[in-house]
Amino acid sequence: MQINGAKQQRGHVLLIAGDSATRRRTVQVLPSKNLAALSMVPVSALLGSNVPSDTTYLDGIHDQNALQVRLRTAAATPGPLLVYLSGRLTTDRRGQQLYLALSRTTASTARYTALPWEWLGTELRTRPQGLTTVVFDLAADKAAWPLLREYGTLPASTAAEVYGVVTPPGFAGDEGVSSYTRHWIEQLRHAPERPSNSRLHALTVASAALPPGALVLPGIREITAPGYAFGHPATDRPQGRTDGPAPQPVVPRPAHEPGGGRGTGPAQGTGTVVVPQTDAAPSTQPPPAQPVFVAQDPRPHIHALAQSGRHTEAAQMAQMWEQYILQTDGFDSPKATEWVEIRADLAKMSGNFLLATQLWVGAGRTRLVHQSPDAPEVLSAARSAHYCWTQLQDAARARECGPELISLLRALPSLDRRHLTVAQQRLEFLHDTPDGS
Repeated sequence: MQINGAKQQRGHVLLIAGDSATRRRTVQVLPSKNLAALSMVPVSALLGSNVPSDTTYLDGIHDQNALQVRLRTAAATPGPLLVYLSGRLTTDRRGQQLYLALSRTTASTARYTALPWEWLGTELRTRPQGLTTVVFDLAADKAAWPLLREYGTLPASTAAEVYGVVTPPGFAGDEGVSSYTRHWIEQLRHAPERPSNSRLHALTVASAALPPGALVLPGIREITAPGYAFGHPATDRPQGRTDGPAPQPVVPRPAHEPGGGRGTGPAQGTGTVVVPQTDAAPSTQPPPAQPVFVAQDPRPHIHALAQSGRHTEAAQMAQMWEQYILQTDGFDSPKATEWVEIRADLAKMSGNFLLATQLWVGAGRTRLVHQSPDAPEVLSAARSAHYCWTQLQDAARARECGPELISLLRALPSLDRRHLTVAQQRLEFLHDTPDGS
């Protein structure tokens, strides 16, 4: 969002921290930590512009009308505008409208104490095109998630570029800066030049360890469409133009497989998507509506990356494929569950037993909806979840995961009862163990 020439005008950065998202004492998003981290980033990097700018931090605000006034003031700025929102997404009692919960919001007072999400679009809709960016890092509560799944999106304004993630309920986050925001900041700090907003979002999604089923906007389907480059420089083509051939991103073949053509071979030192060269003769065929993926099973390549110790790259590639399957096959599809299990296995291989436990429990729960309690895949997921949980050394984290695990084990009468007995005994012991032991 670069503004050049003599008509430069003042810009604005508005950072909004809503209510913390916690479930059963498990932290999902701590908005105050996210805002504190963003405060250390130069405003020019946040805004993508060197114009003189104002910054407004709203942390702990509890009055929806006061927040609306601040939003309206920011929307009136003549120059570039960035609005960042973090916190808990909830609904009103009737469950018909989404809200950003504020510091005093409860289930019965959302209509009066939270920010209606539609207000964001209302205040921003009159702004000129190309000057407004909305970034959000949210967690949906149990009331909001079904509504969000029904919508399939979280629009802010047709006048704004909108990027962000919404974490589903039930997955623990970091007790600090949340994954999406942390990696968004890291990309800003490490890039030699400030990436475009679309590329910044793509790089962030590729590197952040998002939980399965997280709503990503724009999603993998949009990121991998012509004009986007997942993890690599995007074209300079202005948005909306369709003249000329657009590069099609492809997933690299495993390094040991021969026959990779130009733009389809293995990435050098990376496990992310490769953008083919574009100096070939232009095609007379219109660009396909869907992203083009090499018809190769990516799992051997991902496993090889993990076996060689390149755990981050393996996890990034697996998460990219999971997001693609989520949007093409659905949240509860067998393929989506398989990719959750692949990510769980990768987390175990890298020593991240907290994430592995959460993913295995989630996979077991999903399979239990569609399969019988004695299905081998269900029992295998439960056993894997139990093993990973026993490897957790942090008493507080183990206590957080324990109830969900035990609930899954109880639902499987054909599973060896010793799993349940041992898990119950360990959880009782953990409740008597001080944190840090």
